[in-house]
Amino acid sequence: MSAETNTFVQKTLNIFSRRKRLTANSALHSQLRRCLTVVDLTILGIGSTLGAGIYILAGTVAKDLAGPGVLLSFFIAGVASLFSGLCYAELGSKYPRAGSAYVYSYVILGEMAAFITGWNLILEYIVGAASAARAWTSSIDSVVNFRMSTFFQHNFPFPFGNPFGMFAPYMDIGAFGLTIAITIILAIGVKESSRTNNICTTVNLTSVAIIVICGLSKANTDNWHLSIDPSKSNQTVATAGKGGFLPYSISGVLSGAATCFYAFVGFDLIATTGEETENPRQAIPISICLVLFICCLVYCAVSAVLTLIVPYYSIRVDASLPDAFDRIGLSHVKIAIILGAVTGLTSSIIGSLFPLPRVLYSMASDGLLFSLFSKISIKSHTPIYSTLIGGFLSALMALVFDLLTLVEMLSIGTLIAYTQVALAVLISRYEIKDDCTDDLSQNLFSILIILILLCLISIHSFEQHDYINPIVMIVFVALFYLLIYIVYKKLSKRKQNISDDIGNAFLAPCVPWLPILSIFCNIYLMLKLSFITWIRFLIWMIVGFSIYFLYGMKQAETILFPVLV
Repeated sequence: MSAETNTFVQKTLNIFSRRKRLTANSALHSQLRRCLTVVDLTILGIGSTLGAGIYILAGTVAKDLAGPGVLLSFFIAGVASLFSGLCYAELGSKYPRAGSAYVYSYVILGEMAAFITGWNLILEYIVGAASAARAWTSSIDSVVNFRMSTFFQHNFPFPFGNPFGMFAPYMDIGAFGLTIAITIILAIGVKESSRTNNICTTVNLTSVAIIVICGLSKANTDNWHLSIDPSKSNQTVATAGKGGFLPYSISGVLSGAATCFYAFVGFDLIATTGEETENPRQAIPISICLVLFICCLVYCAVSAVLTLIVPYYSIRVDASLPDAFDRIGLSHVKIAIILGAVTGLTSSIIGSLFPLPRVLYSMASDGLLFSLFSKISIKSHTPIYSTLIGGFLSALMALVFDLLTLVEMLSIGTLIAYTQVALAVLISRYEIKDDCTDDLSQNLFSILIILILLCLISIHSFEQHDYINPIVMIVFVALFYLLIYIVYKKLSKRKQNISDDIGNAFLAPCVPWLPILSIFCNIYLMLKLSFITWIRFLIWMIVGFSIYFLYGMKQAETILFPVLV
């Protein structure tokens, strides 16, 4: 290559890898109002996380994947989520800034990684709010015998047909209006929206308590000893499983855990509120751990009750809890179920719309998005235009997209953000500054390749076949021992870079093993996503890169050049 080409490539790489520098003092400085306590953050996180997992997911996983073993599926998913949660807790404590994973990536990984993370967080929150709004109207629709959807189909059909099956057959005016209403509440102020969420979450948790207590009064342990569905004459023990509690064997529990993992998405919103939190270096780690513990406990309790009061194979997926309590003669509990579903999903909408403007604000403040998103309301001290525009985009998606399409789009942005946070923890702990001979990047790259190969072998060999090829097993074991060697010899014996300027910030335990386990779980779940999900992701990234290369890259240089490495 010519000298000019080399210079251009080097300059481009320098731009992609330039980092935002934050000191202990600057990380705690903010234009936003610091008014959220540990209680506020915990309730906000529970509200964001505790929604569809109770009222929809538990019944689906129990019937189709794990049977009564759904209890273990939620537990395993909760532990896997804790890996990511502890990584978020460390970085959220060190760098308590609006934008969470986006800021961590900018400080530790560089500008390109930061933009990719932030752009996918925007996707996660927009789609998360839209899908919760669609689920909210579906819950109400089932109560009124589907009169709402019938009315919308007759009066508000989708005008452009349904190309590629991506759009809903009708425009959901209810979901659109609900999202706009919650957006207005969020625009009024942080404390006001927090109070609304607190009320909804309290009602939801009260409903869960009623469901568990009433369900345990009718529990029948015989339902955990049924290994074969008597309604299916062609089902054998080989296909159903060998134990009553695990009718689909341990592989069914693991498949169920992969699905249940998404029930814990939402705790990352706690880290996004870092600039509006009192004493964030203590509040953020405590709140994240509390949220994951409480949600895991609730999911396990509800799934246990559901499979104890009715046989797993007879669960009605579209209305699992109401139907189950109907059949055991406790129809009045349906009131608590419906109330819990409505308030829980309302909290989920708030939990997605609350961090969305914070990410937009943070990226715009750095110049990577349009400056309009960085404007702060003098009265409410919130990013007003980010809130209104982000809420409108969510409402628009809730109006035209089908619920299943929205749910499929939600997962990929979340998993990419989780992966980059785990990588950021590893780099921040082991990077030796100003050392050109440092081989940390090579070691991490090798670890990522080995983890991807291990995930591919696990998915395409161990999950899909009863017989395991010996050669495949040998390769798997060899890769596993190579991973152990690199981590132990090349990484874990390095001196950790724990500086004194972070004060009393929380440090994740078991580093480097915990972030590596988190990366493994995230890669595994990403590789299980459908092809069409990756196509949608590619389209989203093309739009994002267009904004970055045509606007953000130059604007960020103008705004941040004095503080970039």
